[in-house]
Amino acid sequence: MSNSDKGAVVITGASTGIGEACALHLDKLGFRVFAGVRKEADGDALRSKASAGLETILIDVTDLESIARASTVVAEAIGAGTLAGLVNNAGISINAPLEFLPIDLLQKQFDVNVTGQIAVTQAFLPVLREGKGRIVFIGSTSGRLAIPMGGPYCASKFAIEALTDSLRMELKPWGIDVAVVQPGAIDTPIWEKSLAAGDALLASLPPRMMELYAPLIDKVINGAKNSAKGAVSPQCVADAVAHALTASRPKTRYLVGKDARVQMLLTYLPDRWRDFLIMKLIDKAI
Repeated sequence: MSNSDKGAVVITGASTGIGEACALHLDKLGFRVFAGVRKEADGDALRSKASAGLETILIDVTDLESIARASTVVAEAIGAGTLAGLVNNAGISINAPLEFLPIDLLQKQFDVNVTGQIAVTQAFLPVLREGKGRIVFIGSTSGRLAIPMGGPYCASKFAIEALTDSLRMELKPWGIDVAVVQPGAIDTPIWEKSLAAGDALLASLPPRMMELYAPLIDKVINGAKNSAKGAVSPQCVADAVAHALTASRPKTRYLVGKDARVQMLLTYLPDRWRDFLIMKLIDKAI
């Protein structure tokens, strides 16, 4: 039978990267893990790395019917058991100059990274409330510090910060803790995926975009590549998530990575000073 020592936990976006690391780590810690994936093949691959107790569920955070089915599957599976936690991890990264960003892509960014997170939370809250479970959002330092070319992604992560704060206060009467994990650069496939998707997106935009923004685009891309070289293991995020789910007094925010702490120092500067330093750092990336 599945692990149940510490209750059940649902994780979205568990196919790779941070989600996979969280699923495997919590499985080892004795949680009954329901790992959300979008494809059966991804579920098979994840189960091959885990104990027999880890279960996968098909869930697309942009599809309300998919979310409803997944919540029903989990509720029926745990029966009289408790849902100890929900880890909202699913996310994508869309980056482009805002002047030329297709609006449908901005909507897609928010559908996955923001609306989808709340839709999943709404679906699982009834069973979370029964066991005073906890909710963890995987945010980013980009939710506190915006950069050029990263407007869509940063805006979605800024939104997660606000939603976490509101939800934490709203759910306090039921003893449901809500936390956000704020990683800096993490060594996951999202770097390669984002760069590849970014190249394809930029190639599809009007030539005028490159005429205006080519120098900045080159600097930001090189900066992203350099950041990827210093990225830390997703296990660091999994450790923070485990603390948020098990500590007697969990933090409301978890910074992960040395670069995350440095970036947060910039948020205390006056806006124009911060803008100047960010652009200086991007210039040095060349």
